[in-house]
Amino acid sequence: MISIENLSYSYKPGEEAYLKDIDLHIREGEYIALVGANGCGKTTLTRHFNALLLPSRGEVIIDGLNSREVRHHAEIRRKVGMVFQNPENQIVGMSVEEDVAFGPGNLRLPSAEIRRRVGMALELVGLDGYEKRLPHTLSGGEKQLLALAGLLAMNPSYIVLDEATSSLDPYGRDKVLSILTRLIAENIAVVHVTHNMDEALQAKRVLLMCDGRVISDGPSHQVLGNSDLLKSKGLAPPLLVELTLRLQEAGYKARKPVVTIDEAVEEIKAWLSTSHLAKDEYEVRGASGYA
Repeated sequence: MISIENLSYSYKPGEEAYLKDIDLHIREGEYIALVGANGCGKTTLTRHFNALLLPSRGEVIIDGLNSREVRHHAEIRRKVGMVFQNPENQIVGMSVEEDVAFGPGNLRLPSAEIRRRVGMALELVGLDGYEKRLPHTLSGGEKQLLALAGLLAMNPSYIVLDEATSSLDPYGRDKVLSILTRLIAENIAVVHVTHNMDEALQAKRVLLMCDGRVISDGPSHQVLGNSDLLKSKGLAPPLLVELTLRLQEAGYKARKPVVTIDEAVEEIKAWLSTSHLAKDEYEVRGASGYA
């Protein structure tokens, strides 16, 4: 696991800590969304996961390797891959297959193993058949998939996406998110930094940050269902949570936070079945676009 104990970090000695007293454990196979307003410390925290930043105080241990020890950095960065918002910053090859082969090549693996890994990674992200394509001819979504394939070829245990879907169109975003689900099934942990609360709902666990601290850590329905907390931190609740609030304003008290479509359907059915309004009135209102 990634084990973080009492982590604090200052960008300059003597300055107030940017990250403050963070304790956190991330296990293989977890799907975690990391959310919070701009400037809360999300990126700074994730850059501690693969030793791009080192703690001012506290410890970061990745599968037993302490990030403070320089001799561990190469292995830590193999274990923890990062996909950034702009994939072009991570593309180094002249062709798709050359780019994906760059990491395994630096590990001095046999040529046959490199080819196997390149093929596996490209197939997993849906870019098989693109081997000879020039990276600059790919779409934004395809470039993000290429960056992800380059990480997968390194056989990581953890992948961090730092706003990696924020610049993608809906199709590209859905493609990346569907691949994350497949990675979880392969026991690869995913930490997805996002401002999109509906994307965050797909994670099993959500971390909410504010002012350099993790202020809420729990199941997605628990953290993202707390609309008052989200709004107090400058975040818009997921659409389905907002639907619950609108129902409450109309006089209906939800039995629990609504965070999935199935939950929304069940709550609305329960509301309609107990409402004093006649069924035909609902039908009229529905036909007129009222409901």
